[in-house]
Amino acid sequence: MADLTQQFWAEQLNRDGNAMILDVRTQEEVDEGKIPNSLHIDIYKGQGFIDEVDNLDKTKSYYVYCRAGARSAQACSVMNQLGFKNTYNLMGGFSQWRGEIE
Repeated sequence: MADLTQQFWAEQLNRDGNAMILDVRTQEEVDEGKIPNSLHIDIYKGQGFIDEVDNLDKTKSYYVYCRAGARSAQACSVMNQLGFKNTYNLMGGFSQWRGEIE
């Protein structure tokens, strides 16, 4: 896992042809807006989160975010334990995101 600043996260994401964006916030938070093309899996689902994430393609690079950066760091750690090699945590999370929103 790598903690990336908003700028580096966005730059690396744009250059990465194997990238997936993962939003680990609650549905209520997602309803307020999200980064375009992101997959939503709520980390608060517990085992359900682990089960859903474990079914994802482990060869992809995952750019993970939450509201402030703590839950996404936890999600990256869980993903690494499940065999994911490339996980990137968005420091500051969605609350500091200045890019495109849908």
